[in-house]
Amino acid sequence: MRKITLLLLLLVAGSAVYAQNDSREQKRKEKEAKRLQRISLFSEMEEGENMYEREFSIGGRLNTNGWSGFLELAYRKNRDKVRYFQLEFSEIKHPKQDKTSLLYSDGFGLTSSSYFYGKKNNFYPVNIGYGIRRLIGGKAYKQGVEIQGIYYGGISLGLLKPYVLDVLDSTYNQRRYIHYTPETADLFTDPGNIYGSGGFTRGWEYVTLVPGLHAKLGVRFDWARFNHVVSALEVGVNAAYYTKTIDIMVLEEDKKFFLNAYLGIQFGKRWNK
Repeated sequence: MRKITLLLLLLVAGSAVYAQNDSREQKRKEKEAKRLQRISLFSEMEEGENMYEREFSIGGRLNTNGWSGFLELAYRKNRDKVRYFQLEFSEIKHPKQDKTSLLYSDGFGLTSSSYFYGKKNNFYPVNIGYGIRRLIGGKAYKQGVEIQGIYYGGISLGLLKPYVLDVLDSTYNQRRYIHYTPETADLFTDPGNIYGSGGFTRGWEYVTLVPGLHAKLGVRFDWARFNHVVSALEVGVNAAYYTKTIDIMVLEEDKKFFLNAYLGIQFGKRWNK
C-alpha cells in the first residue's frame, strides 16, 4: 500500500513539474514571439518608408539676401502628404551694403572698428506659415534618401530697426550715437566723422512694424539613417511682399517685394501620437 501511495505521489509531482516546465516554455515562446514582432515592426518603421505621425525640427537657411533660423512642427496626413507649421526669424540684407573697416587712435592706442556705410535700417522679418510636403521619392532602405516637394505660405511681420552709428558731432565736439533722420543726414553720411557701428542692441526703441505675406517653393532631401530622426537638406526660392517700402540703404532704391533662393538644413525627431 505504501509503495502504491509513493508511486502516486511521484506521478503527481512529476506531472506538476512537467506542467510547470511546459508553462514556462510556452511563456518563453510567447515572449520571444512578441520580441520578434517588435523587431519586425521596428525594422519596418526604421528601414522602410517613413510613416511616423508627428515631427519636430529646428534649422537654419542661407539665403541669397540674408539668413534665417526656424522651428517646424509637422503632422503626417497620409503616406504621400505631410502638413507643417513654421516659425521663422530672418534678416534681409541689401546686395549693395559693404562693410567698411576703420583704424583710429582712441588716446590710448590704435583701435579697429567697422560699419556699413550708407545703411539706414536693419530689416528682420518674423514669419509664421503653413505648408505641404508631398512625396516625390520614398526611402526604401536605411541608406536611401526621401525626396519631397514643398509649397508653403503665410504672414510676415517685418521689424525695421534703424542702423546706429558712432559718430563725432563737431557741433559739440563729442562722440554720440545717431540713426538716420533728415536732421542727422549730413553727419550720418560723412565718413570723416564715423567711428563705427553702434552695435546690435541700439536702435530697438525706434523699431517700426511692417506687415506682409511670404511664400516659398522647394525640394527637401531627408538622408537620416533611421526614420525617427530628421536630417534634411532643403533648396528652393522664397518670395515676400510688404505693405510699405523697406528702406535698407540711404542711397539705394527702396522696394516692397523680395525674392531670393535659399539652402537650408534641419535636424529633429519623429514620433507617433
